[in-house]
Amino acid sequence: MLQTATILLAITALGGLLMAIIRFTTKQNPPAWLAMLHGLLAASGLTLLVYAICTLAVPPMATLALVLFLLAATGGTVMSLAYKWRQRLLPAWLVAAHACAAVLAFLLLFLAAFGQA
Repeated sequence: MLQTATILLAITALGGLLMAIIRFTTKQNPPAWLAMLHGLLAASGLTLLVYAICTLAVPPMATLALVLFLLAATGGTVMSLAYKWRQRLLPAWLVAAHACAAVLAFLLLFLAAFGQA
């Protein structure tokens, strides 16, 4: 289950990378459909991660990854509701903070899912 969540979140990360490239190269917000797809995939991966943590014995790194992913999700929600919804340019610092939390969480989850058995 952790491996499936990791794969879902890896696909999510590709969408996040594309959105960051759009934001930083065009000085415009990414398209709404891409942001919604990114959020939906992230929510799917997080739901699976929460289920795994609640029902299986998982490494502590997976739980720490969940906490960091939830922090990243909070940043994503703020970007969506406070900026994108109001058609304001996403602040670079918030995009970077969101990405840093998500990347760190992903690395922890990857190690928990694919590390030593």
